[in-house]
Amino acid sequence: MTLSSASNRLVDEALRMHEHPLITFKDGPAGRRARVVGGPDVWEIIGAIRSVRAADPAVTGDDALVAVTETSGVPMPFLRAALAYWGDFPEEVDAFLDRAAAEAAQAQAAWQRQQELLGR
Repeated sequence: MTLSSASNRLVDEALRMHEHPLITFKDGPAGRRARVVGGPDVWEIIGAIRSVRAADPAVTGDDALVAVTETSGVPMPFLRAALAYWGDFPEEVDAFLDRAAAEAAQAQAAWQRQQELLGR
């Protein structure tokens, strides 16, 4: 990474953190991503909210957030911070969700092939 691109990234992230105070950024195997301070990645929280809604579409609004809080232990202010960040940067967060879904599908397919070979 060039000095110029690193500077641009840091400025962009600083502006985002100013706008979303409970959000920080972290490097990892999946790349640099937004996460809640001291908590999970934003994409994981958004994925959990989507999972709750997919399991029961009647669960909406704060009820969906309460369900995620109860099952994950992530405090409500962190869920709201992740939701606000996603609202401003949905493409970025959705790209992580799409990548995670693709990797899960690949792992499932590999496991299925193994089970078929073993006659299970």
